[in-house]
Amino acid sequence: MGVTDQEASTLDRTLAALSDVRRRRAIELLRDRPRRAGDLAAALDLTPSAMSRHLKILRSAGLVVESNPETDARVRVYELRPDPTDELVAWLEQAREGWIEQLTELKLHVERDR
Repeated sequence: MGVTDQEASTLDRTLAALSDVRRRRAIELLRDRPRRAGDLAAALDLTPSAMSRHLKILRSAGLVVESNPETDARVRVYELRPDPTDELVAWLEQAREGWIEQLTELKLHVERDR
């Protein structure tokens, strides 16, 4: 079973967004609860502008969504979206199944030649 062009594009954006350790760490922090951009920046020891760039990439990949509390429109709160990771998990499972099949065939081949 292959991947459609649209799924590949989404998967590519997800993998690119997760390729940076600081963005992966931000995702880990957001697993616990939604957080303000400033709190993420402080936890990751990043400047607000650097954190903003990372969050923009995570938003573009669809991994996080941004909202503003009614009390202060200047504050940005981020939370995770599960959809892109569902596609990533499905792709990884397909790859895993292929690897298992190839290793099983290799094992049978080696055992036959003994």
